Amino acid sequence: MDSRTRARELAMQALYQLDVQGGDILERLGVFFEENAPDDESVRKLARDWTRGTWENVTQCDEIIVASTIKWEISRLSFVDKSILRLAVYQLKFCPDVPPKVVINEAIELAKKFSTAQSPGFVNGVLDAVRKRLKLES
Repeated sequence: MDSRTRARELAMQALYQLDVQGGDILERLGVFFEENAPDDESVRKLARDWTRGTWENVTQCDEIIVASTIKWEISRLSFVDKSILRLAVYQLKFCPDVPPKVVINEAIELAKKFSTAQSPGFVNGVLDAVRKRLKLES
């Protein structure tokens, strides 16, 4: 597995934990990253950076998600789908070094691996709308 893909998986899982347990665990996530990528500091660093960046901008990411969906409230999303979308929106908005097509494809793959059968299509539709919205804003 590609190191950036592995970092993305870990970041999504960490965001899930933050959403369920609260932001107080942010500083303790280093143990989670160490246990799940013990031999790869670059994966741990990227996962930490993406997790922290997403969590620090979670309100803005959620606003973008809600604005890009029709009649869908963030509270109705599963924790897994919310974590996938938040990470992807953070990367689309704040990580210009990651091509939008890669962000969207990786998010779809996360949805296929960790969520329901309907999630990949939902994630694709939301992120396509987010990408268009962000392109218009720039």
